[in-house]
Amino acid sequence: MRDVAKHHSRTGLYLPFIIVLIVVAVWSGWWFYLAQQVQQRLDLQAAALRQAGWTIAYTHGGIGGWPFRTRLETDHVSITAPSGHALAAPKLVLQANAWNPDKWMLLATDGLTLTRADKGRVAVRAPAIRASVHGLTQRWPNVAIELAEPVFTALPGGELFPISRAKSIQFYLRPHIGPANAPDGSLAAANSVDVLFRLIDAEGRAGGPVEGMAQNGKLTAQIETVIEKADTLAGPDTAGVFAAWTRAGGRFVRVRGEMSAGESRATLSSDVLSGQADGRLQGRLTLKAVKPLPAIAGLARSGSGGVNQAGAAGAAAASAVTGGGGDDVDLVLVFRDGRTFLGPFALAPAPKLF
Repeated sequence: MRDVAKHHSRTGLYLPFIIVLIVVAVWSGWWFYLAQQVQQRLDLQAAALRQAGWTIAYTHGGIGGWPFRTRLETDHVSITAPSGHALAAPKLVLQANAWNPDKWMLLATDGLTLTRADKGRVAVRAPAIRASVHGLTQRWPNVAIELAEPVFTALPGGELFPISRAKSIQFYLRPHIGPANAPDGSLAAANSVDVLFRLIDAEGRAGGPVEGMAQNGKLTAQIETVIEKADTLAGPDTAGVFAAWTRAGGRFVRVRGEMSAGESRATLSSDVLSGQADGRLQGRLTLKAVKPLPAIAGLARSGSGGVNQAGAAGAAAASAVTGGGGDDVDLVLVFRDGRTFLGPFALAPAPKLF
């Protein structure tokens, strides 16, 4: 009887350790399976993009993060779209919590190099460049991109970037919640997405239009909109991601935003904006401006980036008359024929989507 009792007590002592070892073994098996699946899907996606005309190059780095994270490193990454726009990075890190593989974080730990098709390369350096994606089982996942304190430097042969640095640049995308209610009373299709963009405390390059508008201060902007027909944004051709979307009749609806440049402030809104066949934006944008004259006058003085100095100067004078000498002015920007108009005055080229 004594021997039986002693044997039973030892089994009870070892049993918790056996259970822990089994759990660790099962979890480790899941972790390795998840890491291999992610790496395989990455290779498959790269192969699919190559078939669609993209140029993709990278080398596999290490796999780590056990036991609670899955972390994959890729080195010497180069991604070039058919449009000629490209992104390159010495290293990209993809990671997720092993118990929640529906949410992934992408980190550019050593900065990025952006190539704008006909404008050359720009180096982007920042303490943090990250993107997160979750809801991968949804039709449209939730996407968040943030650059903390980025610095932009044009590389040899590249055109100067409009801004030299910023406190933060943020971009968010999510499935549209509720009907978009287009101005004509119709409802946007179910494949709409909500987009929010923030540019915080940006400094323009020397002599550029952003520096002129901000009167040597800083530019902050926030724009949100609903993008209809988001499914046509997929599969960019040589013109860019918005080319097929424009041909399909895609629109920005419910455009709302705020902007501050130096001592000038404005809120902006538009019911509908869309793209022309040449990629230039078209539509009307209403601004309720506070002290707009310094920004417009600074834009006129810059005379770069395609800014029409005479037109901007005329717009500044007309705004002064319209405002009656006060600080508050209601303005309407019209994007048409590839130009941006304030009243009869052409200020600059209209924003280009592709």
